[in-house]
Amino acid sequence: MNAALERKAEELVILKVGELSSFADYFVICSGNSDRQIQGLAAHIGQKLKKAGIFPLGIEGERSGSWILMDYGDVIIHIFYKPVREFYDIEGLWSDAPRMAIGESVQKLTVLNDDM
Repeated sequence: MNAALERKAEELVILKVGELSSFADYFVICSGNSDRQIQGLAAHIGQKLKKAGIFPLGIEGERSGSWILMDYGDVIIHIFYKPVREFYDIEGLWSDAPRMAIGESVQKLTVLNDDM
């Protein structure tokens, strides 16, 4: 999710949910500090994936900007305004899923952990 890192997404986490769900293999979850940043993150991620020939099955929440969900089939991207992320606690709901937290200092992700 280098596109998210390029736009300063915060608290980036990847959850491997494939063994726990029938609708996705991975959740990518990140936060932003404002509705504008959330919308900018979603736009940038969407543009990068489109250039790579990857198109969403659906996108929800673009207008509100407090939580945008981008469904790419096997990968679902959740972009949250921080207080909304805390309220819904997606990571807590999927606490059994293997998790990879990306540190704030990471600028580019080249490989997933072995358990991912």
